[in-house]
Amino acid sequence: MPPPPANVGGGQGGSSGIRRNRKKTLLIVSLVLALLLAGGLAGGEAYARNKVEKCISSQFQAQMGSKIDVSLGWKPLLLTMFDNKVSSVTVDSDDTKFGPAQGMVVHATFNDVEMNDGGKQARVGSSDADVTWSNEGITKTLGGLVSGTTSDPNTGTLSFAVLGGLAQLQVQPKIVGDKIEVDTLQASLLGFGLPTDLVSGIVKLMTESLQAYPMGLTPNKVEVTKDGLHVTLKGGNTVLQADQSQQQQPLTC
Repeated sequence: MPPPPANVGGGQGGSSGIRRNRKKTLLIVSLVLALLLAGGLAGGEAYARNKVEKCISSQFQAQMGSKIDVSLGWKPLLLTMFDNKVSSVTVDSDDTKFGPAQGMVVHATFNDVEMNDGGKQARVGSSDADVTWSNEGITKTLGGLVSGTTSDPNTGTLSFAVLGGLAQLQVQPKIVGDKIEVDTLQASLLGFGLPTDLVSGIVKLMTESLQAYPMGLTPNKVEVTKDGLHVTLKGGNTVLQADQSQQQQPLTC
């Protein structure tokens, strides 16, 4: 009996080769499309993050009255472009001015930020902040009223050099309700009391500096450190309105 004819370039072997080539081609095309999609999403996310960061930075900077650094939370910013919601906003500033205060260092986090009403307001779910106010910053704020500031964490007091260092004024900051008040403990010049207007002027300026906090933040702890003051702030659900009197841009991104 003669042998069966050889299967040259056909049959199951040929079909299998064609299928393998098709699968390889589809895999390559799929990988290329996936890379293009990933690149497009990455580029879109970078654009959205830059746009939203600039927007929020300008608005929060207007609220805090100083130059700030802003970083945003975990949520993809491409989604924020559609729903106007940001998971969290972290703000850092080395020279914040709360009221008359100068030289405050602030680290704050605002959670669940949502822009509403066509950008006329923003809602913050909760917030917290740490504020550090150095003795140098306190002296600068009080201007010509004092020539120096020292702090004593053991007694929880601040001492001011008054009248060129000839007199001393000692005060103690404390939390009363949701505000910080400043009590006068001692004020003397060579055994005599200091002028009432001078003492009240210093205490008033200190108090105003420690009570002017933006964005619904209120103090819940104040500590005297060896370098100055440390204040902890908390905030609940708060609505931030665009300041029309200063012609600020709407709170929108």
